[in-house]
Amino acid sequence: MTRVKVCGITSREDLELVVEAGVDAIGLIVDVDVGTPREIDPDLAVELARATPPFVTTVLVTMPGAPETTVELAARIQPDVVQIHGKSTPGDLAYLSANVGGDVIKAVSPEEAGIYETVADALLVDSLDEDGAGGTGTTHDWVRTGELVEKLSTPVVLAGGLTPENVAEAVETVRPFGVDVASGVESRPGRKDPDAVEAFVDRALAGAVAGDPP
Repeated sequence: MTRVKVCGITSREDLELVVEAGVDAIGLIVDVDVGTPREIDPDLAVELARATPPFVTTVLVTMPGAPETTVELAARIQPDVVQIHGKSTPGDLAYLSANVGGDVIKAVSPEEAGIYETVADALLVDSLDEDGAGGTGTTHDWVRTGELVEKLSTPVVLAGGLTPENVAEAVETVRPFGVDVASGVESRPGRKDPDAVEAFVDRALAGAVAGDPP
């Protein structure tokens, strides 16, 4: 069954509403080099990570200037997973995998997915900008990403321009391990819409069922 992550949680209220909607994971954006209304300070990330109930995965989303900085940040926030954006090398990813307490996900474009397969616990395939940041709100070639899912042994999480209106088709086409959404379920930048989150979760699951073999 496809897992659902809602990224860019900025408040306790939004945390509670996405958990109520049945998400599998939440993303906390800290220390990124791009302007986003979803970035929060480390103290709030600590608070939200600790408030997240059991069986909901906490994900620290960051763009490290140096791997050592991310190790320190992860030790402070104590997420279940660290999701890396930006231009980190495979060596950087190997260092992080050895030094953080949880799994490491690397955000990649479809073209570079194979580079990180052996050093990341999962790959988040996204529509990235030139700095390697996600959150562009645009889709990419789902058919090509579906081919990656078939080819790679590493779990693939689909991101980029997903909304309640297109997520079922995306899941049915790609068959990813999980889907990741931020702006596609917001009422305004940085704040989640409860109806949109609920619809997104329901339709992601519907797409997974529709894509199951008979």
